[in-house]
Amino acid sequence: MSNAPEGPTPGFLVWRLSMKWRVAMDRALGPLGLTHAQYSVLGSLLGMQRSGLRPSQRALADHTGLEALYVSKLARSLEAAGLVERATDPADTRAVRLSLTDEGLAVAGRAVDVVRELVDGLLTPLGGLDGPGTEAFTQTLTALLDVPVPAVSASSTEESS
Repeated sequence: MSNAPEGPTPGFLVWRLSMKWRVAMDRALGPLGLTHAQYSVLGSLLGMQRSGLRPSQRALADHTGLEALYVSKLARSLEAAGLVERATDPADTRAVRLSLTDEGLAVAGRAVDVVRELVDGLLTPLGGLDGPGTEAFTQTLTALLDVPVPAVSASSTEESS
């Protein structure tokens, strides 16, 4: 008798959903010349800048969940495109502070509108962005993201092979 679950596992479903959303985001943001990862940086910077913050690359990495090295690479490409300014932090010369340029503000604003419309459509089964199902879904996702990643021992991985 097999211990295999009937139907897809939660991990498989989360992976499939994340892939579906990533592809949808890349397609929706493509006409603006952005990838989903670039949008994560621009959209986060927009929100932080509106709150009066000029985050470091490290703070932005922590906020987005992206690796600091990847945020650095994305920030450099967005700087080359004229959307982001990178400046050495006068208080810590190892830190780089980020801000949106005027062009970056305009592109980020358009991108937020595109993403908002897309996500509202993707959340239609839950009532859209403002639906009651979306609120519960958001709470569940937040709870899952708040759980620390458990350590996996080498013996656990050997048993599952």
